[in-house]
Amino acid sequence: QVQLVESGGGLVQPGGSLRLSCAASGTIFSINGIRWYRQAPGQQRELVAAMTSGGSTNYADSVKGRFTISRDNAKNTMYLQMNALKPEDTAVYYCNAELTYGTSRLTFSHWGQGTQVTVSS
Repeated sequence: QVQLVESGGGLVQPGGSLRLSCAASGTIFSINGIRWYRQAPGQQRELVAAMTSGGSTNYADSVKGRFTISRDNAKNTMYLQMNALKPEDTAVYYCNAELTYGTSRLTFSHWGQGTQVTVSS
């Protein structure tokens, strides 16, 4: 069964760093566009960072210069490096990716289970 499995969340002090990982399990032909979202309590889910299959990136204004999205195609894994964290970065973070797999090599959008990031002193 193909799924995305997240790891790396936790509690960090303001100014600290965390790296989130999102690994695709199962037999994958390719990972296409990848995205990281976050959702704080009482707020809508927002797009934090995105990367196309060609490597072009896009970031929310609130995280530009602090967060970096990346991927390791050999490991079928995507990452979100978060530096200079602020209390307002506290949220559940979700990965989302378009995965191509199966004998018909169809592409489906998959979501990770979410991981809590808490920035607090």
